[in-house]
Amino acid sequence: MSASRPRDCRRALKCVSYRELHFLFSLPHMDSLLRWFIPWELSPTALVLLATAAVLYVRGCRRRKISVSRQVRFWLGWVLMWQAFQTRWDYYAEHQFFVHISQQISLHDFAPLLMMWSYPLAVLRAGIPVSIRVRWLKPFQRNAVVRATKLVLFNPYFAAFLFGGMALLWLIPSFHPFVMLNAPTYRLMNWSMALDGLLFWWLVLDTRPNPPAHLSPGKRVFLPLLSMLPTMVWGAILALSMTDYYPIYEICGRALSLDPLTDQHLGGLILWIPGSFPMILASMIALRSWMRLSDRGRLKTRPNKRTVASAAAAVPPVV
Repeated sequence: MSASRPRDCRRALKCVSYRELHFLFSLPHMDSLLRWFIPWELSPTALVLLATAAVLYVRGCRRRKISVSRQVRFWLGWVLMWQAFQTRWDYYAEHQFFVHISQQISLHDFAPLLMMWSYPLAVLRAGIPVSIRVRWLKPFQRNAVVRATKLVLFNPYFAAFLFGGMALLWLIPSFHPFVMLNAPTYRLMNWSMALDGLLFWWLVLDTRPNPPAHLSPGKRVFLPLLSMLPTMVWGAILALSMTDYYPIYEICGRALSLDPLTDQHLGGLILWIPGSFPMILASMIALRSWMRLSDRGRLKTRPNKRTVASAAAAVPPVV
């Protein structure tokens, strides 16, 4: 009898736990929570790229000693990128303007900033097998077309124009209905925002002196502040205007019972104020990097013209 009692107790506990789990997952809020993680439009490309980045980062962390703070920033950005691409968030972004703005800011600013702030390139490279690096990666980097493309994309003025212009391009009122109704263009918008964000924050958050970095420390500080001006202005216009610039959401049906102007005002406020936070944060990070380079004496200084002239005058002529 004594030996059978523990077994009966364990069986009873299992039955209770199973019943509790069944009750928990049968609740309406749990059903809604699980539905959130089901992709609205499944993208195998996004899943493969995100999974590849995750695997390479884990492999790289095993080969390199990476601080916990850097790993946390990378995974926060990775999760935010996955949420914006492959969850129910995408459905609400198609049916509510302020949700759409929050999704685009996440893809363009917050997620890429967090990932690039973790300085993942060396870690991802370490996660790639050596044979693949030697056979494919090095020849790809030496390719003439790739090098020419990098020269264009890494130009500071073009990078700032592309970063600020990309965010506004998809919000042009006359163009936005076509973007939301055409599936390939909608996917192009999401991919272009994410890739442009990764490229821009990679340039801005580079901690090396110039060269080998593509931007000087001063440009890395002021470039985000310059790039945020167009979106700030348009966000303020949307937040304060009494004209509905995006009636497409009313035509397609809104996911939430919000007045069109209230929806637009919320989107404008998000674009105006929270949307400026990543740029200010990136400028502060770049400023800290600039100060560190200066303290370590790693900044290239241009010789003063007067110093050069006096030094040339001090050299005796050759007879």
